[in-house]
Amino acid sequence: MAAAAGGPAGGPVCVLVLGMAGSGKTTFVQCLAAHLHGQRCPPYVINLDPAVHDLPFPANIDIRDTVKYKEVMKQYGLGPNGGIVTSLNLFATRFDQVMKFIEKRQNASRYVILDTPGQIEVFTWSASGTIITEALASSFPSVVVYVMDTSRSTNPITFMSNMLYACRLT
Repeated sequence: MAAAAGGPAGGPVCVLVLGMAGSGKTTFVQCLAAHLHGQRCPPYVINLDPAVHDLPFPANIDIRDTVKYKEVMKQYGLGPNGGIVTSLNLFATRFDQVMKFIEKRQNASRYVILDTPGQIEVFTWSASGTIITEALASSFPSVVVYVMDTSRSTNPITFMSNMLYACRLT
């Protein structure tokens, strides 16, 4: 990954990590961030999952610092997925501030890694997911990494479900 474009000329490469719940997105982000640190290429890491309990990596920006998921659920009378969607919507209204942080760090970080919520549909089918994705892609080179738990995908239905989700993202 160290050979990829990025840095001052084109801005940092934004790596948007998507996948079904429990597929290993957060673990992937942890390993990728550790690898890049080991290569002396520290990434700028953003957590977009308001419902995650513990992050196994340090996040430069964490949605949980500005949006309190459980309070959003209580205030709007929502269930877990509705709380995540509404939390993302609230965060997306201020995503221009996140973009400014990324711009300021573009000379220091060649990569921006974004960990998304566990429920893929909450991010991919919401207005906030579209706002965040389009803002990143319009300003920086961006890629989507679709994480799939291969051990769970031995079932043909689960495998096809993953493939359909991955195709829908392109």
